Amino acid sequence: MSTPHSSSTSSVPHRASPPQIPPSLTLAPTASSASPSSSSASGMRDAAEDDSDSPPSQMSEDDPGGGGDRWEPDLRGGNNGGGGRWAPPDQVLENVLETVLEFLTAARDRNAASLVCRSWYRAEAQTRRELFIGNCYAVSPRRAVERFGGLRAVVLKGKPRFADFSLVPYGWGAYVSPWVAALGPAYPRLERICLKRMTVSDDDLALIAKSFPLFRELSLVCCDGFSTVGLAVIVERCRHLRVLDLIEDYLEDEEDELVDWISKFSESNTSLESLVFDCVSVPFNFEALEALVARSPALRRLRVNHHVSVEQLRRLMARAPQLTHFGTGAFRSEGAPDGGLAVTELATSFAAARSLVCLSGFREVDPQYLPAIYPVCAKLTSLNFSFASLTAAELKPVIRNCTNLRTFWVLDTVGDEGLRAVADTCSDLRELRVFPLDASEDSEGSVSDVGLQAISEGCRKLESILYFCQRMTNEAVIAMSKNCPELVAFRLCIMGRHRPDRVTGDPMDEGFGAIVMNCKKLTRLSVSGLLTDKAFAYIGKYGKLIKTLSVAFAGNSDMSLQYVFEGCTKLQKLEVRDSPFTDRGLLSGLNYFYNMRFLWMNSCRLTMRGCKDVAQQMQNLVVEVIKDHSEDEGEAEIVDKLYLYRSLAGPRNDAPPFVTLL
Repeated sequence: MSTPHSSSTSSVPHRASPPQIPPSLTLAPTASSASPSSSSASGMRDAAEDDSDSPPSQMSEDDPGGGGDRWEPDLRGGNNGGGGRWAPPDQVLENVLETVLEFLTAARDRNAASLVCRSWYRAEAQTRRELFIGNCYAVSPRRAVERFGGLRAVVLKGKPRFADFSLVPYGWGAYVSPWVAALGPAYPRLERICLKRMTVSDDDLALIAKSFPLFRELSLVCCDGFSTVGLAVIVERCRHLRVLDLIEDYLEDEEDELVDWISKFSESNTSLESLVFDCVSVPFNFEALEALVARSPALRRLRVNHHVSVEQLRRLMARAPQLTHFGTGAFRSEGAPDGGLAVTELATSFAAARSLVCLSGFREVDPQYLPAIYPVCAKLTSLNFSFASLTAAELKPVIRNCTNLRTFWVLDTVGDEGLRAVADTCSDLRELRVFPLDASEDSEGSVSDVGLQAISEGCRKLESILYFCQRMTNEAVIAMSKNCPELVAFRLCIMGRHRPDRVTGDPMDEGFGAIVMNCKKLTRLSVSGLLTDKAFAYIGKYGKLIKTLSVAFAGNSDMSLQYVFEGCTKLQKLEVRDSPFTDRGLLSGLNYFYNMRFLWMNSCRLTMRGCKDVAQQMQNLVVEVIKDHSEDEGEAEIVDKLYLYRSLAGPRNDAPPFVTLL
């Protein structure tokens, strides 16, 4: 979730003989160790890549290569008179290895195992059950299905993350169609698909329902292109469906094409475990949902949209007291001001929800109903108020009951006073996200350094923070670095351009420098405000574990990028916007791009010539130049947006006219 209203693989040096290993195909990110000068490339991590695109040889490296017959051992204990044929020793070893690898689930371990030799490579491919691809253009669908033979789950990502901020033009790509077409014939026993920032059509959903008779789980996160027509096909045909999670998606429904998709769930489906559709903005058949919930005893997660009133919430909770995660929808009454549901009645329903640990929704919250959730507050470990425009006075009575919170999302309308209440109560908090009600650069903003410092003093176990504000000081950021040394992700978004320390007027260099110096586990960092090259020198020197770096309105010369490229040896993703970096800064990364998953730059000072230089010198990289307006004709010298990534598949063939592939 990027705003409240929106929401890899192992690397190896080049070898002459081992098989091609597309590292984009992993379960989770892993560290990279390839040489910067390696000729290998992938959209996610370094990979050994031979000239040929053919699969690896079936001969084991331990095979002497002789052409004669080999004897099979008599595993039943026969005499040694030579009556049986002996199986190849390497075949026995591969069988044992496959059995062992079935228990190996960590992506890093599996990637390492696949690099040992050809037989290990084959065994790992045949036993892998879940495939993660961090960039749908990093490898072709054909190559993926050729390597992995027994997948049960596929996780696929598409557009760059800045699509969440509307910085990737509509129609850019990331179509799931070729993937679904390839997965269907290859994996008839596929059970789970998770897509993020992909363009998914109703036809794609229909093909998924047709191709996988045992299909159980579909998660669409920040996706677009489909409608209730496609959802109806999925829920009607997938009789074994257990999970349908629609998270921050954009549905393209026309008023006259709406389908009563909830009613299409098969009455024989009683195994539903998770149903999330709070982003589906159109009305639905509530009675059908109530019946579905009633016949789903295993349902643990339910998040409804804003068309559900508190009266209907109470009915749902009575049908599913076993819920652990609940999204409340609007959280307002549908009756007259004096004739709605009583708060005490709703509180009774929440009191009966003994398993509830995660609460979200509150999209059109009526503050008078907030006391109804008091009975569950002490059990909550996660609370999401990022759609609720609450004041500090409205938040404090709730948050003071939430003594066990570990995750809290909230709008900045609560102000510094509301954050102080969080700090006073939630000492076990691990993740905090503070979103802006108004994300414009010239907005006033309701939280500041005061709230941040209070959080650092009260929530010392904090591991991840996303904080949007307009006013900040080095002192507050330094205090957080000292009070919260366990931070893994620190994302401070000062929305105004080039904002200095609000008290001293100095750049924010020392604050961010303290973060990278004192937070030894930091892997994700977002910087903004008035920053000079000095801040990036700190990041390069101390940010040795940083994998994702986002830069906005920062830096004063190309040395900033050079410090990052040379110092952040584990960097995988670099996102830069509205910063004064030129071709020189871009070219300073030539020796490091092969170790990265992608580089995104927009509204900088790049030229077409500089981008072409990168494309010419880095043959295994895909360099995309994206125009802001598709109607622009000709080749502009100044580049609007640059997206650079590694790919085993080469340049894609579905680029729209406003994308130039170099």
